[in-house]
Amino acid sequence: MFHVGHLNLLRRARNYCHHLVVGVASDEYVENLKGRPPVVPCDERIDIVSALGIVDEVIIDRSEDKLAIWQQRPFDAIFKGDDWQGTPKGYRLERTMADVGVQVVYFPYTRHTSSSMLRTFLTEGGAPE
Repeated sequence: MFHVGHLNLLRRARNYCHHLVVGVASDEYVENLKGRPPVVPCDERIDIVSALGIVDEVIIDRSEDKLAIWQQRPFDAIFKGDDWQGTPKGYRLERTMADVGVQVVYFPYTRHTSSSMLRTFLTEGGAPE
């Protein structure tokens, strides 16, 4: 679910580059990653992200392998929340992207909200922690 944390990351990314390409995860990718289907379908998420004036291009991201999407649509930098920084997943991404000259740029993670917190709130009716 798109939330202010995503918007914060996109705003920071927009300030970093001239042409902002956003990968929106396919429904299958989300389900494989999270173990459940997304609340908002991919085509609607694409519409939402495309409507943001700060986004120049939207593509469908079908895999955790960012090299695969880079081969489809080359880019110079990839932006992640700093919750990835210093983690095994972050180190793997940095190594893989460095091999093709792509910089991994970390931005502050918005800690007070997440898609998981919103899903919990919606399904359990309680306030997110």
